[in-house]
Amino acid sequence: MDSSPRRSKVPLPVLLLGGLALLGVAAGVASFSSKPSDPAAGPPGGPPVTVAQPLTRPIIDWSEYTGQFAAVDYVEMRARVNGYLTEVHFTDGQMVNKGDLLFVIDPRPYEIALSSARAKLDQAMGTKEYTKRQLARASELNRKEFVAESTLDQRTEESRGAGATVEAARAALRDAELNLQFTRVTAPISGRISAKQVSVGNLVTGGPSVASPTLLTTIVSQDPIHVTFDLTEADYLAQTRHGNPVGAAVQLRLVSESGWPREGRLDFIDNQIDRGSGTIRARAVLANPDGQVPAGAFGRVRLATSEPYEGLLVPDTAIVTDQSRKLVMTVRDGTVVPKPVKLGPKDGELRVVREGLSPDDQVIINGLMRARPGTKVTGQPGKIE
Repeated sequence: MDSSPRRSKVPLPVLLLGGLALLGVAAGVASFSSKPSDPAAGPPGGPPVTVAQPLTRPIIDWSEYTGQFAAVDYVEMRARVNGYLTEVHFTDGQMVNKGDLLFVIDPRPYEIALSSARAKLDQAMGTKEYTKRQLARASELNRKEFVAESTLDQRTEESRGAGATVEAARAALRDAELNLQFTRVTAPISGRISAKQVSVGNLVTGGPSVASPTLLTTIVSQDPIHVTFDLTEADYLAQTRHGNPVGAAVQLRLVSESGWPREGRLDFIDNQIDRGSGTIRARAVLANPDGQVPAGAFGRVRLATSEPYEGLLVPDTAIVTDQSRKLVMTVRDGTVVPKPVKLGPKDGELRVVREGLSPDDQVIINGLMRARPGTKVTGQPGKIE
């Protein structure tokens, strides 16, 4: 009996069919691998990025501050005499000129006082003339020894007293004239007037003996106008490094404006740095012929902190932050090369690069998401506007 394992017999047609199937799979794999590469896979040099040389142009470094506009002249119109208000000669909020009549306080009591003062002056001058003649007679009689010395002395003192009375009457007359003038309240400056604080018919109080005279209205000048702001200690020292900064040009804008459409000049810096804030108060003056800048409004002020110099600028979006460093991605021989840079101030959409970049570097300005340090990229020329 044969003990060897029995071998299964596979029919020949089945073997032939299997071989043909294997040949077909191999041919399919060969056909798939021989297809051309996908065009979307990108150029063989790496993903495309846009590169450009840094923009070179004259640069001035600026420091910006928040400032508040204030009128050059501000006047509170207060009564200088007592009386009833009889007339108002302006419309609330209008522009007034220096010397314009604003209010009238009832002048009749002061006209009477002026007439009385004139009468007293005439009386005093008559008394002075009489005592002068009396003194002349006494002097003549004393010379002939008909009048005692005591009588002459008496006539002399009477004459002096009459002269002093005349001077006092003249002072009283001047005071009465001034009080009558004060009943007509005129504008001491040109500017925009506020609303009246007292209506016609009300009693107003004023004068040297009144502690708080009645406030009638206020006037603020319009042109020019001041803007005040605070310089930091470092900026102040930088400004004074080249001499007195008073007179330096400043640029300004309102909160509703873009760019720097207004110009002024620095006209005052305080005499000491504030111990609490470490700042020093500065003030600039600018023209305001149209009156569009109202007193009390806030705005932005910028002051030059350097002389003009040639600077390199790149788009602010081309700067990458790596922990505490700022980097600019450049392309050299098709490879991404990061460069640490020291940045300066922002100029619109561009940023000044102080150190770390040369004018010939090819900076990646578009496609940073496809650029990694040390990887290959395809640089396409662009331009920094």
